[in-house]
Amino acid sequence: MRSSLLVASLVSLAACSTSRTDEARRANSSVTAQSDLSRPLASTGGFIRPEAVRYDPDQDVYFVNSWGLGPSGAKDNNGFISRMAPDGTVEQLRFIAGGAAGVTLHAPRGMTVTGDTLWVVDADAVRAFNRRTGALLATVDFSEYKPGFLNDITAGEDGLYVTDTGTNHIYRIAAGRISVALQDSALGRPNGITWDGSGRRFIVVPFGGESVIRAWTAGSRTLSEIGRSSGAEFDGVEVLAGGRVLVASQRDSSLHLFSGGAGRPIIRTGGEPADIGVDTRRNRVAVPFVARDLVEIWQLPPR
Repeated sequence: MRSSLLVASLVSLAACSTSRTDEARRANSSVTAQSDLSRPLASTGGFIRPEAVRYDPDQDVYFVNSWGLGPSGAKDNNGFISRMAPDGTVEQLRFIAGGAAGVTLHAPRGMTVTGDTLWVVDADAVRAFNRRTGALLATVDFSEYKPGFLNDITAGEDGLYVTDTGTNHIYRIAAGRISVALQDSALGRPNGITWDGSGRRFIVVPFGGESVIRAWTAGSRTLSEIGRSSGAEFDGVEVLAGGRVLVASQRDSSLHLFSGGAGRPIIRTGGEPADIGVDTRRNRVAVPFVARDLVEIWQLPPR
């Protein structure tokens, strides 16, 4: 009961705020002082299959998760989350780690920050941590829903929304409870999801092969096409200033920028980009690569 009340309280906060250890020193970070789009500003190794990055503007830090060794769906409790400075320096490699301090963390995926809470999608749960201390606050168990592949998370006006790439679902977490917000094959194996505050809608991108990004309004059963591009097998998605949408495309190892309905590749990476995170202070994007065990930081075009 206490746990449910805590989750309810934390989710309520989410709806209101849409808006060196030795090990860490061994992480390899190489920084280049330039600001074009031909190569990254920084490239940081030392992670183990990093899948997602989330920028915390208040602390001016990136959170980077790592699946750890083993299959991405294995419940092996060896996942961890790192703190990385804006220049790519790893401040703390295992800021949060499965098997430490009572934490269970198998294969962390999408993340979002609301208030002082860092929400993290895991194999069969969404976990809440204090973003400053790393302390575990709550766990929302999805096991009864038999998830296929819980993937990304964002905060909307009335709760948290989570994609399931394996079952074409979008789930909602509110008042400590899980509900199905949308189930539709038209989602095309939904991967990335983000909240577009100016449009009061969600942007959802498919991993299933289509070159389309869509908008969806909570409570609706309708998906609206808002852009097409040459990329596909989309992963992370972020809304930028001016309503532009940035999407990671694994098929062509690029980041695509959507504006006015059309998308084009603006950054060609050296691998398959996963769940990206935007540094809103410096207009940069951090790009994780699961297979390369590293994160790159790139400058974005002017606003």
